Amino acid sequence: MFNQGTLALGIPGGWEWIVVLAVALLIFGKRLPEVGKSLGKGIVEFKKGLKGVEDEMSDVDREIDESVERQKTEPKTIEAKSPDAETDAVAERGPETVSEKPKAEA
Repeated sequence: MFNQGTLALGIPGGWEWIVVLAVALLIFGKRLPEVGKSLGKGIVEFKKGLKGVEDEMSDVDREIDESVERQKTEPKTIEAKSPDAETDAVAERGPETVSEKPKAEA
């Protein structure tokens, strides 16, 4: 049931790696140093790209932290709502007076 030479998820281990390396040596032969060199360059480029993404993510994280800190320290201003149009009109024409004396009819 369980193959002792295979690691978890079907990853080769032990003798299987030796067989893989022997087949690679037979296939690539004299070009093996070139293949190793290009493989090394590929790994270096991959790491550079990964570092660039990590740097970009840390920059965004720092900007977010700074923005949150600025919002915490800035004074909060509350805008007053303007009164209704009716109260504006009453204020402009002044208070109305009601007289208790009836007007004389002419």
